[in-house]
Amino acid sequence: MDFRNEKSPLENLKETDMVSFLYELGFQPAKIRGNDYWYSSPLRNERTASFKVNRRLNKWFDHGLGKGGNLIDFGILYYNCSVGELLQKSGSELALHQPFLHYPNQPSRQQENKIQILDVKPLFSTPLFHYLSQRKIPSKIANVHCQEVAYELAGKRYYAIGFENNSGGYELRNSFVKLSSSPKDFTLIDNGSKDILVFEGFFDMLSYQALYNNSGKQQQSILVLNSISLFEKARSVLETHEKISLYLDRDKAGMDQTRSALSISDRYRDKSSLYQHHKDLNDWLVSSEFVQRKSLNIKRGLNPNESL
Repeated sequence: MDFRNEKSPLENLKETDMVSFLYELGFQPAKIRGNDYWYSSPLRNERTASFKVNRRLNKWFDHGLGKGGNLIDFGILYYNCSVGELLQKSGSELALHQPFLHYPNQPSRQQENKIQILDVKPLFSTPLFHYLSQRKIPSKIANVHCQEVAYELAGKRYYAIGFENNSGGYELRNSFVKLSSSPKDFTLIDNGSKDILVFEGFFDMLSYQALYNNSGKQQQSILVLNSISLFEKARSVLETHEKISLYLDRDKAGMDQTRSALSISDRYRDKSSLYQHHKDLNDWLVSSEFVQRKSLNIKRGLNPNESL
């Protein structure tokens, strides 16, 4: 068998349509002029769209940063990672909903695959509760913060656990997909507290509630970024608080952002040592390490969550 014409994973990722790739990340163009798609930059906070993707060339340029390139160059900046780490992501979390490949004769494909929210209601479907159980999230906590969202994608109807952001978009999760409807934004749960807890994703926030506050109610305020790229946008909200506790992912992007925040102000506190051997808080919650520690505390007659 001749493998000489087979493309490498790097080449396949490089040839992925950037417009579709950005859509899967939750970004949609502010305007379209021929082959040029203009976005509010995914790499920084801005009001006027100055991030351009030429769909024919499959190249991007951020006029505010003065940088551009192909999808690989973008992925390295967006995830703050190496080429090798980007390829690992393309084989794991990015593959949860594979971006569509670029076909020049199908310019309408982006619109055909736009997520349309059809219905929002309290959580009801058994498969979604089963998924929550797999992630160790009590249903009474999920019911406080999440809803069941029916949506349409590529002419087909689906449903998922929905977590609403401040702009009315939704993070959508079930056993098969990890999606975002537009507009993409962070989610603020303002309890009027001087302290605020910061999570990268809403399952980490739900995990914190499961660990510390089984009622689902929270005394501190909460901000869920919904994407590490939204941290700069969220700073104006975060820095109105006296204490900012960071529960970000322990991958390169999350830890780099944590270090950057700690250098800004001593109001920022890194809390990720709690799950230092795991990718994130939910990963630790579902791990055998957590279960064993909780079981040991119960046997000792202690609070199950003591030392957490």
